[in-house]
Amino acid sequence: MEAVTPIRRIKVGGVNVYYEHYQNPGKQTIVCVHGFLSSAFSFRKLIPLLRDRYDIIALDLPPFGQSEKSRTFRYTYQNLAMLIIGLLEHLQVKQAALVGHSMGGQISLSAALLKPELFSKIVLLCSSGYLKRSHPTIIFGTHLPYFHLYIKRWLSKEGVMKNLLNVVHNKSLIDEEMIDGYGKPFQDEQIFKAMTKFIRHREGDLQSEELKKMNKPALLIWGEEDKVVPVKIGERLHHDLPDSKLYSLRETGHLVPEERPEFVSERIAEFITE
Repeated sequence: MEAVTPIRRIKVGGVNVYYEHYQNPGKQTIVCVHGFLSSAFSFRKLIPLLRDRYDIIALDLPPFGQSEKSRTFRYTYQNLAMLIIGLLEHLQVKQAALVGHSMGGQISLSAALLKPELFSKIVLLCSSGYLKRSHPTIIFGTHLPYFHLYIKRWLSKEGVMKNLLNVVHNKSLIDEEMIDGYGKPFQDEQIFKAMTKFIRHREGDLQSEELKKMNKPALLIWGEEDKVVPVKIGERLHHDLPDSKLYSLRETGHLVPEERPEFVSERIAEFITE
């Protein structure tokens, strides 16, 4: 274990971003990008299996995790992708591989399209795909003064435990550490107002015509029991991405970095070495 804490903070794109940097000079850099309602915490089991072989950066995308819950930042996928690019440029990273889970997969793809020379390969773990922008009625609702209270009520009603039960297949994996790790960021009241803007600004996912332009090798890993992003989305992405391979895992849900960290780490290592 390194003596220096991996925890860092930086202001990029006008917003304060929390990230963890597991430094390994001279090694290939991997950037871990989490999904909706999540944070770098979701890679907690994957990082220890890869940190001896790679230089690893895991960030909290605003407004999630420990990053700023800004009410002025425009939460588009493109702007979030630009934050990743800005962070890597600040750290003077010349080239990196992207590992995106769920929504983080779409943001990773956007980053690779925006600055292709910065990224070598892309790993998509149960990546979101082909989602359209929020319905106009919902976007209109985000302009109402108390919409953030609706979001808070919805999340409170669902609860961390219910959400976790929806994203993992093996329910025995859920423990107090997991519940606390995924629930703690939502104790900050500011996140609900920031999420209002996130829902308002978010574009739809990249569509087929954009994905077919992707010239980066892509590794896709899916849980066959994924209730959030069904494996058929992975199959469709595999079809549209010109240079891709797909693994589907039995008895595995949406949270593959938590459920199958050994398998995922092995496939990532093979993929990056190729």
